[in-house]
Formats: sequence, C-alpha cells, structure tokens
Amino acid sequence: QAILAQVSSIALLLPRQRCNQKQLCCMRPAMLHCSCIMKARTLALLSLVTDLMTVEGIVVDFQADAGAIPCSKGLFSSCDSSTKDAEANTAKMNRALAALAPGDTLKVPNTTFLMMGGVYAANLTRVTLQIDGTLLWSGDCDAWPTVVKHGKKTKMPIIAIQFEHTVALTITSSGTGLLDGNGAKWWGIPGIGYLLRGKNRPPLMTINDAQDFLLENINFVQAPRFNFQSSSLRNATIRNCHVDSRRTSADSHGAIDLTAFNTDGFDVSGNGIHIHDCSVWNQDDTFCIKASQDEPTANVLIENVHASGVGLSIGSIGAHRVTNITFRNVKMHHTSKGVYIKFNAKAAKGGVISNVTYENIYINKPESWPIWIGPQQAGIKEDGQKYNPCVGDPCSLCWPNLKSSKCPGVAALIDGLTLRNITINKPKLSPGVIIGNNSMKMRNLVFDDVRFIDPPADG
Repeated sequence: QAILAQVSSIALLLPRQRCNQKQLCCMRPAMLHCSCIMKARTLALLSLVTDLMTVEGIVVDFQADAGAIPCSKGLFSSCDSSTKDAEANTAKMNRALAALAPGDTLKVPNTTFLMMGGVYAANLTRVTLQIDGTLLWSGDCDAWPTVVKHGKKTKMPIIAIQFEHTVALTITSSGTGLLDGNGAKWWGIPGIGYLLRGKNRPPLMTINDAQDFLLENINFVQAPRFNFQSSSLRNATIRNCHVDSRRTSADSHGAIDLTAFNTDGFDVSGNGIHIHDCSVWNQDDTFCIKASQDEPTANVLIENVHASGVGLSIGSIGAHRVTNITFRNVKMHHTSKGVYIKFNAKAAKGGVISNVTYENIYINKPESWPIWIGPQQAGIKEDGQKYNPCVGDPCSLCWPNLKSSKCPGVAALIDGLTLRNITINKPKLSPGVIIGNNSMKMRNLVFDDVRFIDPPADG
C-alpha cells in the first residue's frame, strides 16, 4: 500500500502536458492528455517495482542465527554429534527456510552439521540456500523417519532434503558445498545389503515444481539412493556440481561398487533444462532424462560433462513423451553403459521418445554395452517373492548370459535419434544393442561417424 501511495503521489505531481502528435502514446487527439499521464504513471510504477525487487534481503546464518549444532571431531569419528542433534538441526533448518522472505539467504557456514532426513520447504520465492560447509546426514537408519502412506508408516525412508513449488530458488556455495548421504550405512554388506533393504533407502535431494531454478557449486557424495531427482523443472540450470557414489577406490565399476545401486546422478524432467560442467561417478544412470507426469519433458541440453556409471540415459520411459534432448561434449571413462535409451513395459500405452541427439562423446573402455537402445534392463521384485535380478522389467539383468532370461522389445515409438561423432575405445562387450518391436517400428535413426576402436574379436 505504501508503494502504491508513492506511485499515486508521483503521478499526480507530473506535469500535465499534451503530447506531440508524433509520439507513440498519442494515437487519438481525445486521448492525448489521459494516455500521457497513464504512461508516466506506468513508468513510475515500473521503476519503483524494479527498485523493490533489487533490495537485498537478509542473510540468516544456520549456526549463529538458527542455532544449529556443528559436529566436533571425536576419537573414532569425524562427527560425534548424536541422533538427537541431527533431528534438532533438521527442525532448525526447516524453521529457518520457512521464515525466508524474497531476497533472503540461509547460509550454512564452513563446518559440518549432522542432519536427519526430512529437511523440507515449499512455496519459496527468490530465496537462496548457500551451503559453504557440509551437511552430513545421519547413518542411524533405524531412527530415520519413514514415508506415511494411507495413514500407515512404510519402510521407505523420507527424502534427506526436498523443495517443492518454488520460484527462483538458488542452491549454491561461495566455494564448494558438500551434501554427504552416509550411503555406506545404507548399502550394507556388498551383495547382501541390497537383497535385505532393496529400494528402502532415502534419496539425497529432490526438487519438485520449480520455476527458474539454479543449482551450482555443490558436491553430492555417498547418496544412499538417488543423488538428485526432480520433476516439473521450468527454466532450470545445474552447473559445476559433482556426484561421487563409490564403495571402493577402484577405477572401474566392479561387483562390489555396483552394489551401491540406484544411486542415480542427476534425474531431471520438465521443460527448458541446461546442465553443464558437471561430473558423475556412480552405479546407475549418470545424467538421466525422466518423464514428467503432467507434461512432456522437452528442451534439455546436457553438455561439457564427465560421466561414468550406467549410461547417459533417457528413461526408463513409460506412457509419457520426451522430446528435444541433446547430450554433447561428454567424456565417459570406464563407464558401465554409454548411450542408454530405455522403455519400461508401460511405454506400450503411448510412450514416445523423439528428436534426440548424442554428439561428440568419447567412451573409454566401457565395461558393459556402450550403446543400448530398447527395453529397460532391470530386475524387479514380484509381489510376495524375494528379489530376483533375472526377472526383468521388461529385460532381464541376466540377459543374454542366462539362456532362460528374456529381453522383449516394447511397442513404443522412437522417432528421430541421431548419434554423431561417437568414439568407443576398447569395449569389453559387443558394440551395442538395438531392440525394437514389429508393431511400433523405430523411425529416423541416424548413426553419423560412430567409431569402434579395438572391439572384442567375438563382437
């Protein structure tokens, strides 16, 4: 109201001069006086609104102002904080985030804070979360809150940190912020932990329904499950961020490392997304295009990145549409899969992948299929049965090594796929797999300068 009063006062004081007939605001003689005053008032209002929007907000320090409890180094641990401290820190962050006004910043100082799952904020506009230190999530798996579904608790842990329904949210660091998911506590004993816990592990960060979103200068390590997952991003940028989900220091994706499964790097869906100058080393999809539930995922550019995991992926796509996707200028060192385009069984009800380009990609010594186009290769757990990786959704993880395993094509459409300037050096397996379906044939596939150097003799 005060701003409107100022605008009215300014407009009333403006000289009421008639406009020259050549001015744009003077199209009709009867409107000369009125139109000029309206234009002047509009300009004054715009100036004041602009000034308002450029006013700097306050900076809230997570420790000094919000009262967060930092870790102190113990005899046998880098953080001797208790589970109660972690729960208190999460509650304090939630209160601090909820209190932010447009222009405000919540700053995590350069030290380590133990957190519990459940950091959550919604409906924020033009706020910044500046992580200059480390947010270390608790490894107390039994104390971690779980998702409530239909009024009952489930075994699925809640997300570590989640934002929903935001406009111009920025997550950044003045140096390099660190999100540590304490994944080893969740992965358990290699080979046994996944069979026992399955997917009941918390994602590290989730962003849903975000307009004008920026994520930069953040490292993700040891995510129990997904590192970064999102939906309904609109005009989003992710830059200078890095993912590391390893179990060993090996320069490969061996049997032990692969038991840190489902640790996707950056899973994105929405419209107008740019990811650049990032890196991922994980045990699942590296940079992955997902399908939005409400609208097609479109206009995504991923460039100038390093990726090593289970592929530069599109999918798995069900009965949804993905279009105008580009991966370019990518180095993939000792990755498992390389180019990975995958439908799940639900895609037969209308799944479409169109206008996709992979270009300028170097894949060095891939350990699995360097190119896979077709059905998702994944294990599923059937109702009432133990997890069996050889039961596929729709393609078995045991295919083609186990003769009884199956890998059927899906009746979904791929229309417009270009692989250009792709170099694959010393693949362990055959150059790749393309599996279609006779009832929905692929269209407009182009392989332009796709080179294989020293493939296996039995290719």
